[in-house]
Amino acid sequence: MEIKTISQINEKIDKGEANIYTAEEFKKLIKKGDVPCFEEVDVVTCGTCGVMSGTAAILNFIVSEPGKFIRAREVYLNGVPAYAGPCPNEWLGSIDAILHGTTHSIDDKNYGGGFLLKELLEGKSVDARVESVDNVSVENTITIDDIVRGQLIGTRMAFKNYTAFTNPSNEAVSSIFAATPLEGNLSGLTFSGCGDLNPLQNDIPHNVIKEGAKVLLNGSEGYILGDGTRSSPEKPNLMLTANYKEMDPYYIGGFKTGEGGEIYNTVAIPIPVLTEKIYNNLLITDEEVSLPVVDIKGRHFPLSETNYHEMWGGYDLRPRFNDSDCNKCQTCLVEDVCPTNAFKNRKFNIAQCFGCGMCTNFCRHNAFNMNTGDVDLEIDDISVNIPIICRQSDRLRANKLSLKLKQLIEKKEFSL
Repeated sequence: MEIKTISQINEKIDKGEANIYTAEEFKKLIKKGDVPCFEEVDVVTCGTCGVMSGTAAILNFIVSEPGKFIRAREVYLNGVPAYAGPCPNEWLGSIDAILHGTTHSIDDKNYGGGFLLKELLEGKSVDARVESVDNVSVENTITIDDIVRGQLIGTRMAFKNYTAFTNPSNEAVSSIFAATPLEGNLSGLTFSGCGDLNPLQNDIPHNVIKEGAKVLLNGSEGYILGDGTRSSPEKPNLMLTANYKEMDPYYIGGFKTGEGGEIYNTVAIPIPVLTEKIYNNLLITDEEVSLPVVDIKGRHFPLSETNYHEMWGGYDLRPRFNDSDCNKCQTCLVEDVCPTNAFKNRKFNIAQCFGCGMCTNFCRHNAFNMNTGDVDLEIDDISVNIPIICRQSDRLRANKLSLKLKQLIEKKEFSL
């Protein structure tokens, strides 16, 4: 059996002779029946994007001149609490703080760490308030330029896909797994996972995706620290880290749910095709990637099973907004439910859009046009058709970051 080495692949990259595919490109060739053989594939870049709750940023930033206070006791950024320390930084006027992506503002549970981290990267000003151990209160405005050092750590990221949720009860259920309380009687389905694009789905069981391997996390070069929390052989995930200040705000942000603000991230990982076993793992397609459907109230109670082709196959990744069909409602439901605030003041910001599908399911006047699909399921021996009303993963961002990683490898700006 032929085996390639990293050195051989790197030599081909240096000569501009390496065959590098994104997962999307590779899967399309499989579906066409035109997939290249093992010898013709050197690297496949895989990606995923979705809500990843276990995200924290370690930030050091300047809040005042030295000597104004001893050390911080409480820290707030745009009203979002951060944890002071662990370094006390006595009398320095700078703060070490840990900000959780899922922490909510003291004033608005729908605004939290995910939205804040995106706004800082976009260059926006943030209100900082520090309450010190010597009872001094300091308020200032900071930007990304005031952050001396920032590091993002994800304690469980890039899940090997996830789960779909529906609500068989008679009452709406509020959950982090739906953008709004999910109505009952199997009236809608929400799900997470990028299917056959996902890095871990393409590398079972961790042949090359291992501790120390390099990744792109929100566009910033980072590393795998090891398995994430709650990782298991059946449901693996990763602990990742990268320089926060080098991240692209397009790939990270806040996501409103029924239980308040969450955070989404985008991850791309290269898979060097060193052996036929690694190559064969890459041949999996959405139809073969199973997706359990569970009761949103119990999470662990399976109701049925489907696959990711039923979630993504042929459906739209972004909505189309027709302003002439917008009735300019006094209270706009889309503005209320849009998880990323992509629709505000009757304006649609497609760069902020996550492709979740909520707009097309909630607009009273069909100003948004998007086919998000539906799925036929067998639940309690009864056939039901359930519309897909919310995606908490975004294949468009996953594809874009996979393509960026491919281009960086080709330009020798990202080494394997």
